[in-house]
Amino acid sequence: MRVAAEVRGPVKEPYLQVHKENALGMLLRPGSMEFGPRRSALTRTTFNAGEMGLCTPHSEQWIGSADMEHLIVIISDAALTAACDGVSGSVELHPRWKMTDARLSSLLAAVNSERVAGFPSGRLFLDSVEQALAAALINGYAVRHRPVRTYRGGLSPVRLRKVKEFVHAKMEDELSLGELAQSVGLSTAHFAEMFRKSMGETPHQFVLRVRIERAKEMLRSAQSRVLDVAIACGFKTQQHFARVFRQLCGATPTEYRGEFPRHVLSRSSEINFHEHNQQV
Repeated sequence: MRVAAEVRGPVKEPYLQVHKENALGMLLRPGSMEFGPRRSALTRTTFNAGEMGLCTPHSEQWIGSADMEHLIVIISDAALTAACDGVSGSVELHPRWKMTDARLSSLLAAVNSERVAGFPSGRLFLDSVEQALAAALINGYAVRHRPVRTYRGGLSPVRLRKVKEFVHAKMEDELSLGELAQSVGLSTAHFAEMFRKSMGETPHQFVLRVRIERAKEMLRSAQSRVLDVAIACGFKTQQHFARVFRQLCGATPTEYRGEFPRHVLSRSSEINFHEHNQQV
């Protein structure tokens, strides 16, 4: 999924825009734009913040002057195919030049917040949102209705264990939804739904929770800097680490560490050292 913000303003001459991909746009503020099926038939349309437009491959329109700022998200063919659980044949969506959809707008709002923050949550977050967008688009805007398959139950204990082991082993890396699904031999859409049924949370939420639990263990050691902990647990920046830590734990990493006196931390490290020597 590609994400960008675009500002449109006055133009000298109307121009024809032919779209090559499935793109979903959402107004970031109230605005307006001239567009229509022909150069001689342009109409100025006003938009409220949060209203959207869906452009599809080969759809086209003439564009004139505008006063608008919008978020543009490109939905990949792979995500749309995965949302159909790999059903053969291309997925064709209806273009919509002005639309409202509460679920789509909430997902795009989350993407925009992530963009403004500099994409700190990484690829797994964007993959998860793209899959949710693809499912919603197929259910609501497909030319031929192709309902997204639902699955009963969740992942088997063996597959669930494999996913957990994979996440723990790759914690420092930037994980993707496709990699998690591939680790247990499932499509991304199938895996995402089955995982949620098993764990009661999305793969992204699970990975964040595992990373924070690892961070708490490291913070109980006086030897690790907060920045080192953030990097070791897969966070891109110390700021993002601190924000997620506060959300899940109710305190900053520094505040959490402060609850453990240094002499207790040192004593804990000494005990672990002696236990290790005895085992050896």
